Amino acid sequence: MKVAILAGGYGTRLAEETDIRPKPMVEIGGFPILWHIMMGYSCYGFNNFVIALGYKGEVIKKYMMDYCALNSDLTIDFKSGDVVSHRSFKQDWKVDLVDTGKHTQTGGRIKRLAPYLKNGTFMLTWGDGVSDVNITRLLEFHKSHGKLATVTAVRPPARYGYMKFKDEQVTEFTEKPQLGEGWINGAFFVLEPGIFDYIKSDDTVWEREPLENLARNGELVAYKHTSFWQCMDTLREKYILESLWQSNRAPWKIWEN
Repeated sequence: MKVAILAGGYGTRLAEETDIRPKPMVEIGGFPILWHIMMGYSCYGFNNFVIALGYKGEVIKKYMMDYCALNSDLTIDFKSGDVVSHRSFKQDWKVDLVDTGKHTQTGGRIKRLAPYLKNGTFMLTWGDGVSDVNITRLLEFHKSHGKLATVTAVRPPARYGYMKFKDEQVTEFTEKPQLGEGWINGAFFVLEPGIFDYIKSDDTVWEREPLENLARNGELVAYKHTSFWQCMDTLREKYILESLWQSNRAPWKIWEN
């Protein structure tokens, strides 16, 4: 089963980083967040990736091309041009890198990936968010209901500390909790090929008509995930993820060093 990752947006709210690279290449702990996402899927045995490129897609192509060399010790013979890798850090990955256009909307990017997804069930997520969602259980849930689409629903992280009061007295303070009410789209979809019929063109936004119509037709089911989830839309959210990583408390890290 293939994992589609949308990695083509402009990331304008993270302009401090995305002026020079696409948002999925912004680093957490020295590795692009895209790598963190792929490592998470790989831990559950999903190693075939289809990545939708757009803005500065060449940066992602170069990283993937150079990945083995960048993560290995090398001996380079400058006279012959031979390169020998030592202590190679290799992944059992196969990656399709697909140019889906700089200005294509999310739905259009998904539809452009259709030829690479082989008419089978596939997974989909964004290239800017991490979670400790159990992918095996997510897939089992999807298979159990027989609908076209499963979305992982998550509690939105609060942007500021949460307080309870008695008059003016603070009785409870919690720093950056997940909200107790409400659910939002956390991505980490499992989808059937029938969803392509809901996408009209490059201008289609996946989160609008396609998901709205899937829900209206009874073809969209939510997998409720109450544990860790965090997107990286702003520099502040990047710092949150970096802090978790550096303190060895990153909930999405389920792989060995």
